Amino acid sequence: MNNRLIYLYTTLSLILLSSINSFAAMGPPMGPPMGPPCWPPPCVPIDGGVSLLIAAGVAYGGKKLYDSRKNKSNESEVSA
Repeated sequence: MNNRLIYLYTTLSLILLSSINSFAAMGPPMGPPMGPPCWPPPCVPIDGGVSLLIAAGVAYGGKKLYDSRKNKSNESEVSA
């Protein structure tokens, strides 16, 4: 039993020690220093998702307004 534990611990430690290099990662290669990718520096792409979000908000607001007016006209017909 004791020999089995020694064999198991030795095997596990060799496996763990040999796998240490596979977890070591190298950084990106160093090149010449570059400036910002666009000019002026606050490069924020506003046209992509924000315009779709604004359009969805306008559509949602229009639907709410339409439903509100529709409910008011139905209430006035029922009470009359």
